[in-house]
Amino acid sequence: MAQSPLPPLLFADTATSADQLYFSRVGVHDPFIAFGIGKKRLTVQSALEFGRIKKARTFDAVLPLEAWRARAEARYPRRRAGPAEIIAELARAYRVRGFRVPDDFPVALYLRLRALGVRVEPANGPMFPEREIKTDAEATAIREGNRLSAAGFAAAEAILRAARPKGRFLRHAGRTLTSEHLKFAIESAILREGGVSLDTIVAGGDQACDPHNRGSGPLRAHDLIILDIFPRVTETGYYGDMTRTFLRGRASDAQRKLVAAVRAAQLAALKVIRTGVDGRAVHQRVCDTFLAAGYKTRTTKNGSVGFFHGTGHGLGLAIHEMPRLSPTISMPLQRGAVVTVEPGLYYPGLGGCRLEDVVQVTDRAPRFLSKYHYEWELR
Repeated sequence: MAQSPLPPLLFADTATSADQLYFSRVGVHDPFIAFGIGKKRLTVQSALEFGRIKKARTFDAVLPLEAWRARAEARYPRRRAGPAEIIAELARAYRVRGFRVPDDFPVALYLRLRALGVRVEPANGPMFPEREIKTDAEATAIREGNRLSAAGFAAAEAILRAARPKGRFLRHAGRTLTSEHLKFAIESAILREGGVSLDTIVAGGDQACDPHNRGSGPLRAHDLIILDIFPRVTETGYYGDMTRTFLRGRASDAQRKLVAAVRAAQLAALKVIRTGVDGRAVHQRVCDTFLAAGYKTRTTKNGSVGFFHGTGHGLGLAIHEMPRLSPTISMPLQRGAVVTVEPGLYYPGLGGCRLEDVVQVTDRAPRFLSKYHYEWELR
């Protein structure tokens, strides 16, 4: 008879660890101990946080750090009691046979625990596989994240519409419009609405042909401009993630054809997403759509052109989580999973286009958790 898995142990803050936030459901700025005993969740907190965490009622028990440090120091009188000694004392007191830890668990703490005789085993995969399936409340939180994304798009679009082509560049409020100006407007709008948006992408022209280029400098008239906005909701920690492509001025026929192909590929992917479909098959549908439209992907001495990234990824408390819509891994989609759908095409000299929305997998058509229009040529 197989033994039940070891109980979870985490030592991290909730700002940088999605697993810690998922397990704790309350924000704590500094790394702290949280662990499970059966179905109960426990944490050790300093006097600074003890009262606040206790009032949050997200843990079954909140233990005082000072008292447990004193117990650890009594057992290990010749050493300064730190997290490892405290965890060892907790394991002894609660008769825990060992802990399961996330793959990014601090290695120094791992080694110290092992030296103290505490059994510690890496998860070797997702710490909480159930994170892949989103509850109704989680879907609502992600939808809120995408509402923030939409607020960012609206702020940027208003500026782009008000801008005027002058020579090669766009002018707005008496100065040349830059990626930095648009990013400030986007991130300010999101901050006002209750979120934080970091590393926002506003990339025009050939900059947009590197999908993770954040963009910098003047924006040119008649160029495709990719805006990728992925804010985190301050209250819940859940993310939104949407991308739109705009052009201020007059598009060429080649640009219009490119954008139409990307939209067609996104619709083709959305048409096949449902429970049980392999994410790799969704990605292949996008590739087939691009190839049928005449857009080939190839590798050059300066990098790849065409479509050379995955079609989508899971979204939740982390901006990139399971599952994946990519060519590298077979991953059937589960009912309730939330994924981005973001095909793109990138050709230096012509520009780049990416469209991204967020959907929840159902047994039929996917449920949209994002909303913003697809009008892109702004005159």
